[in-house]
Amino acid sequence: MNRRIIRQVSGVLHESRRREMLKEVIKELHAGKSVDEVKDRFEQAVAGINVSEIAAMENALINEEGVPAAEIRRLCAVHEAVFQGTIQEIHRFSKPEDQPGHPVHTFKRENRDVERLVNFKLKLHASKFQKNDSPENARKLQDDLALLFDLDKHYRRKEDLLFPYLKKHGAYGPSSVMWGADDSIRSMIKSARALLMPYRGNKTEVGEALSRIILEVNQMIYKEEHVLLPAALEKLTEEEWFTIAKESAEIGYCLSVPEEDWVPEHKIDEAAAAGQSSHSAVTSPRGYVRFGTGSLAVDQLELILNHLPVDLTFIDENDVIRYFSQGKESLFTRSGAILGCPVQDSNPPQGESAIEKLLEDFKAGRKESEEFWIHIRDQFIHIRYFAVRDGSGRYMGALEFTQNIAPLRALEGQKRMLSGSYIKME
Repeated sequence: MNRRIIRQVSGVLHESRRREMLKEVIKELHAGKSVDEVKDRFEQAVAGINVSEIAAMENALINEEGVPAAEIRRLCAVHEAVFQGTIQEIHRFSKPEDQPGHPVHTFKRENRDVERLVNFKLKLHASKFQKNDSPENARKLQDDLALLFDLDKHYRRKEDLLFPYLKKHGAYGPSSVMWGADDSIRSMIKSARALLMPYRGNKTEVGEALSRIILEVNQMIYKEEHVLLPAALEKLTEEEWFTIAKESAEIGYCLSVPEEDWVPEHKIDEAAAAGQSSHSAVTSPRGYVRFGTGSLAVDQLELILNHLPVDLTFIDENDVIRYFSQGKESLFTRSGAILGCPVQDSNPPQGESAIEKLLEDFKAGRKESEEFWIHIRDQFIHIRYFAVRDGSGRYMGALEFTQNIAPLRALEGQKRMLSGSYIKME
């Protein structure tokens, strides 16, 4: 073995030992030891390396070994005692994406959780099931797959928040390939759960389904961390990452939640960032919109649109998304990142051709409306599209009108009384 390789191996082993020593310091602090009692051990662990290397090592403890950021923060007082500085001076060398709460950090942290679930827990339970397909072992697999379907939130944040910004920057490749793969993984998990609920003795089929899921999930993690996220870090601005971080909670997180909010290195103009967000408010002075049948203040108009029990989206004559409403019970997550983007870019790849054909028919006057209906859990989603034309018949755009009509389909008979009263509506 040549000396260069020996030095590399030695360096890896040395770093591994340093990490173990830092974990020991954390455990001692957790157990109640004082800073003075652990100070010497900390100095041994970081001897001969600079503060940026210490920060990198701590990030590795968080990202690669699953040590909670809250535990790493126990080292703050020790940092200050040893270096006579603040924790900010040490961690200012960290990349933004290494900081808890940054969307990339959250994606990677979730990937570590998913890896532990599929490569250890699910594999172990699958192996036991193949040896003994008892009801108890089948139930464990059902529980694992129910947990794993939390991936849906991870994928939705990727698709609804990250992909629109990538497309806005001209990066179409990752989203066009990954969206279909995400759907495939979702479908595989649902199918595997169906094989086990109820279990009908098809042990081999279950084993093959689980093996495929484990393979595909691991491959997706690799693609995200070696293709998607590096491309996103290269393209997106700090303001765009900030917007994604702010909107992520609405969709939810996979298996765990960020321990803290990400604080960008540079001060973000939140009002400007809100302009990209689906939660931006009207900030202009209270103006009025005059209609043929009356007038409304701008804030009144926005409140009315957001109180309708439907989701509205307006696509202009150039197929660009210009507006969407924000109802209290929105049926689909929509990010402000899609505003100003072609509508084709906000749909899964398999839906692009359908929406293009529909808009072509609207423009050519071949159609005035179209409708679809789909089942999602206990919801019956009715999606309608209308061509919007001015008084002379010129095409101005399309209106998408989406509503959960399951409650309406359940209505029977008549209701002529106010709820909770005996007052009759004539």
